[in-house]
Amino acid sequence: MINLEWFRTFKTIYETGSLTSAANKLYISQPGVSLHLNSLEAHVGNKLFDRGTRKMLPTEHGKMLYNSVVDEIKKLETIERHFSRNCDANKTGISIGMCFETFQFVLEPYISKLPFNLISKFGDYSDMLNDLDKGLLDFVITPQKDDALNILFTPFSKERIIVIAGSENDVSGFSDILISNVEDCEDWLNKQQWFGTTGDMEHLRNFWMQNFNKRPDFKPNFIVPNMSSIIRCISGREGFAVVPDFLCRKQIENGDIQIVWEGNKPLENTLYFAQRKKTIYTEELKVLQDIFTKELKNGI
Repeated sequence: MINLEWFRTFKTIYETGSLTSAANKLYISQPGVSLHLNSLEAHVGNKLFDRGTRKMLPTEHGKMLYNSVVDEIKKLETIERHFSRNCDANKTGISIGMCFETFQFVLEPYISKLPFNLISKFGDYSDMLNDLDKGLLDFVITPQKDDALNILFTPFSKERIIVIAGSENDVSGFSDILISNVEDCEDWLNKQQWFGTTGDMEHLRNFWMQNFNKRPDFKPNFIVPNMSSIIRCISGREGFAVVPDFLCRKQIENGDIQIVWEGNKPLENTLYFAQRKKTIYTEELKVLQDIFTKELKNGI
């Protein structure tokens, strides 16, 4: 399916004559502009510009396409301005990626006070880092690193993956079972009522591999949308789950959730700020970094 944003990018390249100027006008990166243009050319099946030394020169197909879409794009831009008239058009726009729970726990309370516009994306870390490298995202909070030369990874905190239970669960005998042997420990845990999410159960799987050298051989009793839902479901009640510790600190302090086990071999992930090495959003990203550093206080 064609992305209508490709046409806006095409029109801007046509009118400015360069990828750099188009990127500056659209407040996106040059790789992002190139990706839009390449995708549009692949979709229409024709080359739209000849790359000159100083200017992008439209081909005949490019001229025909421009004349066909320019009026409609202007109409759409007029509609966009009309329905966005209460927004500050002078604000910078930043696109960021992270897991949903991190957004909800850390960033959500600050959104309305940010001095710039924000678009958030949630999904697979590898996909988000790929989008960052292509210029489709400006900033990613991630426990994963890759070897992209264009991306700078800055460690800023750690998350520990732990087994938790609701305050109504009786876990008093678990420590004695834990001392006996690993098999009894796993058997006891397997008999509990577990909560999981509709997405990837990566934390549960990794915790089991770290401490039992195997994948968990049970399915959660209850599947809910995300880890925030798990914490709300078991707070002050019953239920087991494996989650990052920072998501439930407040509930642990309040006594609504209890830490059952941190593992014989604690599982920790380093969290990174990921951004392109060359960015025009240094000040905006610093604001986000300060927020995350403040809220996730488990230092490196």
